[in-house]
Amino acid sequence: MDQNKLNQQSDYWEANFSEKPMMFGLAPSVAALAALKRFEEENIKEIVELGAGLGRDTIFFAKNKIKVEALDYSSTAIKIIEEKARDNNLSKFISTKHFDIRDKLPYEDNSINGIFSHMLYCMALTNAEIKKLNNEILRVLKPGGINIYTARNTNDGDYKKGIHRGEDMYENDGFIINFFSEKKVNSLLDGFKNLNTTNFEEGSFPRKLFLVQNKKL
Repeated sequence: MDQNKLNQQSDYWEANFSEKPMMFGLAPSVAALAALKRFEEENIKEIVELGAGLGRDTIFFAKNKIKVEALDYSSTAIKIIEEKARDNNLSKFISTKHFDIRDKLPYEDNSINGIFSHMLYCMALTNAEIKKLNNEILRVLKPGGINIYTARNTNDGDYKKGIHRGEDMYENDGFIINFFSEKKVNSLLDGFKNLNTTNFEEGSFPRKLFLVQNKKL
């Protein structure tokens, strides 16, 4: 496994966000629509979004009166989210942090009601880094808190194509994805109760993903 190649992904995302600030469009993801329903059912009014990217889901949550702290390791992405928040008069609902999720999450134990991430778990993270992230999410969530994440799965058309980067990671068109099996999803349930795991598709390719909704025990 080439760790340097994995680390270079931050530069790749930075360049793409700078060159294509509308690369994901304005519409919220399918995952965000499902997450909003869950957060409303659980009466969660404040969440943390990890790997918020260009903020399409951040804006969606804020428009639905959910306060969001958006974290991303791209300084360009953070600036774009802040601009969108101002342009949509949503700054009171949105705060940001420039942050690498491979580090310890900047929150106290048992302090967060809800966490959302779309295609963060399946980025260029080793299985050990994914496990560490998941444990950090478990640490900061309150008992009964909700973690909702998505990950491209092993039914995806890009799985086992392109350059193999170790474990279940493959590079296509410059992007490295760590693909998830059901076994990998289940391996991350320590300390959680799984509320729902579904398959969905996104984009014209299409990408095939798991949508995982877990509650801290």
